[in-house]
Amino acid sequence: LVKFKGCRHIEAHIDTVGDPLTYPKLPELCQALKETPNVEVVSLQTHGFLLTEKLVDDLEAAGLTRINLSIDSLNPDKAKMLSGTESYDVDKVVEMAKYIAGSRVDLLLAPVWVPGINDEDIEKIIRLALEIKAGKHAPPLGIQKMLTHKHGRKPKGVKPMSWKAFYERLRSLENIYKVKLVLSPEDFGIYKCRGLPLAFHKLEKVWVDVVSLGLFRGEKLGVARGRVLTVVDADEAPIGSKIKVRVLRVKDNIYMARFEP
Repeated sequence: LVKFKGCRHIEAHIDTVGDPLTYPKLPELCQALKETPNVEVVSLQTHGFLLTEKLVDDLEAAGLTRINLSIDSLNPDKAKMLSGTESYDVDKVVEMAKYIAGSRVDLLLAPVWVPGINDEDIEKIIRLALEIKAGKHAPPLGIQKMLTHKHGRKPKGVKPMSWKAFYERLRSLENIYKVKLVLSPEDFGIYKCRGLPLAFHKLEKVWVDVVSLGLFRGEKLGVARGRVLTVVDADEAPIGSKIKVRVLRVKDNIYMARFEP
């Protein structure tokens, strides 16, 4: 993909549904990405629940450039509520944030601002980022606006801020703490380059090899033309079979299809 794009200063960002730290060969993946010509930054998105000092050391040795660490509250009870699990230990995650800040790996704290729930926590997280000297090269903070998604969590009674209100509040906090919070692509060296051509057309029918279960009930993962497609309505399609599907979505090279027996 990097060779196809034909440009330099590439950032390889590791993210997934769930958490990338569940991948058992993460250091090997980081090293392989770092050794790819023209890849200058390898970054990782995580909630930090599975971080250990040894894992940070291994990722540092493998060439990981930056960890984007999602911490939504420093209050233990509220952090558990926002994470959706009683086993989440925010104090441990904060200790790991301090450990990362003391390593060669850059650190960006990336809380999701949930209006009416963690308003006061946002300022505490800003102060934490400044205290531990996050952001050696990248910005120390990447505060995220809460968005609602079809399959996402929707805290009861919470109404997302408008983009206008969100940026106004960030600019107010910028003035208080003298740190950049309204970020732009340029802050991460992001620029437009050659896009990967689509492998499928919308509504096209294609045969795929079923290789795995999907994320949600009734979904399977299918492979065709060197691409993975999420196939819905595929309860009856056994793993290892070859099935015909109709492509429903192709935008951004993210493919969804429906099983049509």
